[in-house]
Amino acid sequence: MVESKEFLKSILDTISKHIVVIDEKGDIQFVNRSWQTFGDENNCQCNTQWEEQNYLAICQSAAQQGDEFGAQALSGISQVINQQLTEYYLEYPCHSNTDKRWFLMRAVPFEHASKRFIVISHINITERKIAEQQVQELARIDGLTQIANRRHFDDFYKQEWSRCARLKHPLSLAMIDLDNFKSLNDNFGHLVGDICLKEVAKLLPDYTRRPGDLCARYGGEEFVLVLGNTQSHQAQKLMTRFMATLNTIQLPELAGHPLTVSIGLATIYPNSSDDAMLLIEMADSALYQAKEAGRNQLVVADNIEPLNLEKCP
Repeated sequence: MVESKEFLKSILDTISKHIVVIDEKGDIQFVNRSWQTFGDENNCQCNTQWEEQNYLAICQSAAQQGDEFGAQALSGISQVINQQLTEYYLEYPCHSNTDKRWFLMRAVPFEHASKRFIVISHINITERKIAEQQVQELARIDGLTQIANRRHFDDFYKQEWSRCARLKHPLSLAMIDLDNFKSLNDNFGHLVGDICLKEVAKLLPDYTRRPGDLCARYGGEEFVLVLGNTQSHQAQKLMTRFMATLNTIQLPELAGHPLTVSIGLATIYPNSSDDAMLLIEMADSALYQAKEAGRNQLVVADNIEPLNLEKCP
């Protein structure tokens, strides 16, 4: 039988987790093969002589360079060493140039020969994180139209309102309603109604290409566009172009019936003290005016006169 120390080392070297053992000063006492291999594959500068490194110093160096997870690891492991915590967990990203990766770090104390040590293990949880992200993404998408749903809009709108308020940028919002949708469903069936919704949704992403933009299904036959840092005249041009493009679509399922929308558009310079619902209410009021004016209209909240598609440049 091999010596106990070599036997245990052989066992640890078969484990896929990256394992490092440190003393109460943070000095590295042992690393297993998975730890060493990961260091080799990722060109770690201190990889050749791990036992001469201080793990806490490595975390501190990362924290000083702005790595928030390095700072969290330093704090958590220090609390385990000082017996303020019985153990510590941290999920953190560790992306390479080609792949996205996440790890779970666990720090647990133990005693040997009247000395305290900390076992720190890192396990790859990339598959789990990617699956979680996919679930979260699906929860943000409208199943029928495949654009953002109301929940995603609500979250995004709050963030963009705050961003534009902080930067003193204008924020434009367009409420879009598919004209005569009930009549379409009654005359051609709900499946054709779904096709119409999909056609409208298919066009909208072309008008929301920037990080501060979003198109979403607001509910039923109603859509919404958030246009961050966009003046009213810029938003009007976009919506006019959208309506013109939509009017060129001829769906055979509609037997020549035109596919049109009514749009209410509003622009505001958000203020942190303002109610974020104000812009939505302005756009919704303008949409009501567009429908009252005969539909297939664009109405701007600060200019309640409808802009007929034929008159738009």
